[in-house]
Amino acid sequence: MSSPAASPASGLPVVVIGAGPVGLAAAAHLAERGLPVRVLERGAKAAQAVREWGHVRLFSRWAELTDPAAERLLATAGWDAPDPEAYPTGAEWVSGYLQPLADALGAAVTYGATVTGVSRAGRDRVVDEGRDGRPFTVDRVTADGREERVRARAVIDASGTWSLPAPAGGNGLPALGERAAADRLAYRVPDLGDPAVRARYAGRRTAVIGSGASAFTALAALAALARDIPGTRAVWVLRRALGGATYGGGSADQLPARGALGLAAKAAVDDGHAEAVTGFRTEAVERAADGRLVLVGDDGRRLDPVDEVIVLTGLRPDLSFLAELRLGLDERLQAPAALAPEIDPNQHSCGTVRPHGHRELAHPEPDFYIAGQKSYGRAPTFLALTGYEQVRSITAALAGDTEAADRVVLTLPETGVCGGPGLLTDSANTQQNSGCCAAPAPASLLQIGRPAPSR
Repeated sequence: MSSPAASPASGLPVVVIGAGPVGLAAAAHLAERGLPVRVLERGAKAAQAVREWGHVRLFSRWAELTDPAAERLLATAGWDAPDPEAYPTGAEWVSGYLQPLADALGAAVTYGATVTGVSRAGRDRVVDEGRDGRPFTVDRVTADGREERVRARAVIDASGTWSLPAPAGGNGLPALGERAAADRLAYRVPDLGDPAVRARYAGRRTAVIGSGASAFTALAALAALARDIPGTRAVWVLRRALGGATYGGGSADQLPARGALGLAAKAAVDDGHAEAVTGFRTEAVERAADGRLVLVGDDGRRLDPVDEVIVLTGLRPDLSFLAELRLGLDERLQAPAALAPEIDPNQHSCGTVRPHGHRELAHPEPDFYIAGQKSYGRAPTFLALTGYEQVRSITAALAGDTEAADRVVLTLPETGVCGGPGLLTDSANTQQNSGCCAAPAPASLLQIGRPAPSR
C-alpha cells in the first residue's frame, strides 16, 4: 500500500461515506493521525439511520459502543462520558455520543450529501493504465438537488445497510404480491410508544417474519402490547425449525441483554402471545376478501389471515454507487472476500469473528475500503466494537503505519451457543441471529448488536 507521501493524491482528504457510528470513528482516527478527512452524510444530522430506530434499546453497554479515538476527541470538547454499564436506546446513543462526536469534528462533516458514485478520476473500472495513481472522485447530490464532485486520496465506505431491508420472499426476492401489499407491511421494528403506531397493531393479528434480534424485539413488544390490549396476537414465521438454540445464548450469552432479548421472545411464545410457524418460506402475499393478508409458503401452506406483517429478514449492502470500482466481494455474502469465511453463517453460529483489519478489508482497488456493518454484506452478526477496530487498522494503514495497522486485537463477546450447524441451515439446533451491536436489527443494525434491535 502506498504511503501518503508517495501518493500523487496525498494532499487530498480521505472521504468517509456515512456519519454513523463507524464512519464518525473513522474520522476521529484520521483526525488524530493528522490526515485530512471529509465525512459525507445523507441525513440532515449525524447517524440518520440510528435515529430511525431510536426507540430500540441496544443490547450492548455504553462501554462497547464508544471508540477510543472518538473518546479522546470528545474529551477535548468537555464531553461527559455516560455510565459505561448502562444500556442506551438508539436515541440516547445519538444524543449522548454520536451527535456530540460529529459536532466535535466540525466542518469535516457535511450533511445532506447523498453519494451517488465513486470512481477514479478519468478512469472507469476497465482501464488499467495509470489507475492506481489517480485520485478517487466521489459524486454527491446535495439536499437542494445540486450535483457536486469531491476528490479523495482514499475512500472508506461506512454507509451501513439500513437503507436496504431484505424482502419477505424465501428466495431472496420480494414475494409475489409483496409490493402490492405494501400498505400492510413494515420492515422495521415498530415504535409502539408512538400512539399512531400502537393503534396500528393493537387488538390485531400481526405476522413477524424473521429469526434474529430484530424479530425478538418485535415479538417482545407485541407481547407487551397484548398484555394491555386484548386481541393482540403475533404469528412468528420462521424459515427453520424451532429448537433449544432458536432463542440465542440466553443466560450463557456474554452480552446479557442480548441473551435476555431472546428469552423475552421465548416468553412471548410460551405465554401464548405469539404462535410459532416453522419451516415456512414465504412465496406469496395475497389479500383476502376482507382486506387482510394471507401468507403462502413455497410448500403450499396458507396461514390464517393477518392484519399486518413485519418483515425482519435482514439487511443488504447498497453497492449501486460503487459500480465503477474494482471490488473483491464474496459471491454469496457480498462481503470482502478475505473476510467472508470468518463471518459466513453457513459455517458457524457464533457471534464472534477472528480479529481483522485493513488486509481483510482491502479490495483490488487500492485505498478503498468498506467498513462497519456494510463490510459484513448479508452476514447477520455485527458489533460496533468490530467496526471501531476495523477503522483503527485502516487509518493506520493509510497513515503508512503498517505495524500498527497489522496489530489487530479484538475480543468479542460470544453468544454462549457457538458451534454446530450454521445459521442458514434448517436444523432445530441452529442459533438465531445475535444482532449487530445491539441495536435494532434494525431492522438491530447496527444493534450494531444488529440492531436489537447492532449492526
